Amino acid sequence: MGLSCLDDSSVKLVLDTSTAVNLNATGCADLILGALPFEIILTDVVFGELQEDARNGRRDDELIEGLVTAGLCRIANIVETDELLFGDLVIGPGTDTLDDGEASTIAHAVNQNAVAVLDERKARRICAERYATLRIASTVDLLCHSSVANVLGRSSLADAVFASLMNARMRVLPGHWDWVIDLIGSERARVCLSLPQHARNQIRSGSPLG
Repeated sequence: MGLSCLDDSSVKLVLDTSTAVNLNATGCADLILGALPFEIILTDVVFGELQEDARNGRRDDELIEGLVTAGLCRIANIVETDELLFGDLVIGPGTDTLDDGEASTIAHAVNQNAVAVLDERKARRICAERYATLRIASTVDLLCHSSVANVLGRSSLADAVFASLMNARMRVLPGHWDWVIDLIGSERARVCLSLPQHARNQIRSGSPLG
């Protein structure tokens, strides 16, 4: 399972704020990033959002700093070329604009010919409408990458995915429902409120997902 754009180990991945939070919530972000054969980037804007969240008691900024120190990812400053795209994405009607972290992730990915790792539907829709050639992945695409399963093993990977669902309310796109539920098991899936109620109802009824 996975995206064709993640079959190329030479690509760069630019992580949105929610993706960073999701990975930290697994409790083994270092193992996950270490397993992935890609250069992992966060923009300085995304890191700034994580620092803001620290005021609410979260430690994501500290965890990311640790990953940077370990050489598992790096922080990229938004440059002038990124700022032009960034402005287009944050200025305008609310239905067509994004928060700063998402906008910086997309802008940097476009200019670096990288993969933007985004989970939010609105951000993905805007990318599809404006940047048709931009490659997009989700947090679950990273977690279900074969290299991650090889390093963690199925049991530890299941615990990591469950932890992210419970602790960060990780968004799971429809195409990944079956994979996630099969991995973590139906009992744990029933209590994951970040999984759509529709999917959890199908587990209770025994109906096939899709």
